Amino acid sequence: MKPKELIARRVAQEFHNGDFVNLGIGIPTLVANYLPEGVSITLHAENGFLGMGPAPEEGSEDPDIVNAGGQPSSILPGGASIDSATSFAIIRGGHLRATVLGALQVDEEGNLANWMIPGKMVSGMGGAMDLVVGARQVIIAMEHTAKGKPKILKKCTLPLTAVKEVDLIVTEMGVFDYRQGLTLREIGPDVSLDDIRGATEASFEVSNDLKPMLT
Repeated sequence: MKPKELIARRVAQEFHNGDFVNLGIGIPTLVANYLPEGVSITLHAENGFLGMGPAPEEGSEDPDIVNAGGQPSSILPGGASIDSATSFAIIRGGHLRATVLGALQVDEEGNLANWMIPGKMVSGMGGAMDLVVGARQVIIAMEHTAKGKPKILKKCTLPLTAVKEVDLIVTEMGVFDYRQGLTLREIGPDVSLDDIRGATEASFEVSNDLKPMLT
């Protein structure tokens, strides 16, 4: 299984019937494709959609229905397109059970950097700064390293999106949370604790109840 698929499948296990969830750009958009059978949630995209569904079959794309990353998506029965003001009123009003976001860096204090790299052109900060304070749970879905360098750090070095707002990190190597400081709760397939330690700059605890990653 490819790392991005593994991450998206694991994140999809976090949700339950009736949840109202935002999916950000990148790996998070894949979560819509892997929701467990029988689980019905409402997916929100900050660009103005409610009730988003999985990616459409090739050839059946609608150019007017795209996710937050601009990729073809679908709308489930009962879904709707909304204006940006309404979309952000949902975010800022605390109506989201969770948001799933990508990251450039996360650190052991739960700080998040995901909106810019100094010196590189960016189109804007997007909605992440609103999402991390508006949603009740912040889930980071990202690959564990970038070009071999750790992304879970002792301290973020890039401009921060949010301070101490991250609740859960899901990578292809494991699942971490911050309930008792940064703690590894699940371990990915075909990796060892030594592999994870070698790819992680941050200090972290290992749960006494460490389990294989759910998929």
